[in-house]
Amino acid sequence: MTELNKRLGSMDYDGLIADIYPKLVVSGGTIRKLAEAATIKRGTILAKSSGTSGDGKLVVLGTAASGDTETLTAYAILCDDVEVGTTDDVTVPVYLAGCFNLNKCVTINDHTITEAEKDALRNGGIFFKAAAPAL
Repeated sequence: MTELNKRLGSMDYDGLIADIYPKLVVSGGTIRKLAEAATIKRGTILAKSSGTSGDGKLVVLGTAASGDTETLTAYAILCDDVEVGTTDDVTVPVYLAGCFNLNKCVTINDHTITEAEKDALRNGGIFFKAAAPAL
């Protein structure tokens, strides 16, 4: 009975999640292996590969399509940092819906998110709003 009020850990607020509505929806996705191993950070916006040469895998938004017949559509936001190598694809947790602070989201090579990409995310349930600074 003496340990009913014990601290188990702590968490730093990173400002990625801006609101509790709409409700967060987390699912799994597969990030395509990279040409050069790298760490992809939490909050990275991911695009899904589709089209004739698409494979249904995820890449960082701003990545160039691998041909004229691949389409990359803004799709999800990465939940946690992940190491992606050069030999295997990686299964990761992603946010499919929720309200996020766009200023805390990451893209490749400082890619500027277009209105069409914001629309694709919004159609999937991902919304952006400015978050109040953490105290």
